[in-house]
Amino acid sequence: MRTPASWVVVGLDNGGTCNNATVLDATGQFLVDRLVENPSRVQDGPESAVEALAEAFTGILAMTSTPLSLVRAVGLDTPGPASADGVISSKGSTNFSQVSWHGFDIRGALQARIGLPVIYHNDANAAALYAHHRHFGADAARRSSVAAIVGTGLGGGVVEGGKVISGAAGMAGELGHVQIPLHGVLEEGQPVPVCNCGFEGDVESIASLTGIAKNLLPYWFTRFPDHPLAAEPIGSAAKMLRGYGEKEDPLALAVFAQQARAIGKLFTIAANFTDPAAYFLGGGVVEAAPHFRQWFLNTVREHTQLRREQQEAATFALVPDLDMAGARGAAVAALETVSG
Repeated sequence: MRTPASWVVVGLDNGGTCNNATVLDATGQFLVDRLVENPSRVQDGPESAVEALAEAFTGILAMTSTPLSLVRAVGLDTPGPASADGVISSKGSTNFSQVSWHGFDIRGALQARIGLPVIYHNDANAAALYAHHRHFGADAARRSSVAAIVGTGLGGGVVEGGKVISGAAGMAGELGHVQIPLHGVLEEGQPVPVCNCGFEGDVESIASLTGIAKNLLPYWFTRFPDHPLAAEPIGSAAKMLRGYGEKEDPLALAVFAQQARAIGKLFTIAANFTDPAAYFLGGGVVEAAPHFRQWFLNTVREHTQLRREQQEAATFALVPDLDMAGARGAAVAALETVSG
């Protein structure tokens, strides 16, 4: 399972309910080909959550028969917002809502707990980095990409020359809060969507699970008042909507088409800032049935306005390996750091 003489790095993906772990050796080979999870315990506070990450670390080493002495570094990702050094925002976030998390240095705490260097990215940046390296392979260091990760919110990542752009405060690539032109996205008379961050008409206010529940479904239920989901609590209806989309339900397709058009507007803006070689789409919408996720990606592509030269140079693709992408991207970041 492991080359005995090779050193390794470990990738840890911290989520609201579970941690996911993987091991990457010095040659760039992953030693784990499936999701390996343990409870993240983030709702129990920082101390319990850091201990759960340490358990994920020791557990993946045991599973892959990897001695601790061969581990050079650990890559860690968590949901944002957080600084480039892994300090959770002083305002907290959906996953780190308790006051004890506000301003907590999760990277530093894990590093002190396991006694190894810890390299931090937010979860969307990690997934974007993995998609980039998986797609471009040996050419990754000479390519650029932009990724939109659709989940409870909308995360993102900008990769240039194979490296994630983190920004001065570590919050570059927060693509969900880019405000987009709404012409061609909303229906006539549809209220302007509002994001939890306070912005009106940013991408997350439309292309996220929160956007579905808060902004899109309340409008579309006025157009489909007899829809079965209209009788459900709005949060439950939002989570159930993807299943209806897979069955080509008209209301669901109307909602997801608006999300895809919003991401297309975002990628159009990205095209004029970074002119990337690839546009990646990840998150919950990618975990749907193949025909549905391909329809969604095609709709995003159709609504991304590129010049002819850009169309010839760029590709559109889904983030691979679904829930494993975060841990694998965190491991890639650790390997790059160790390798210099």
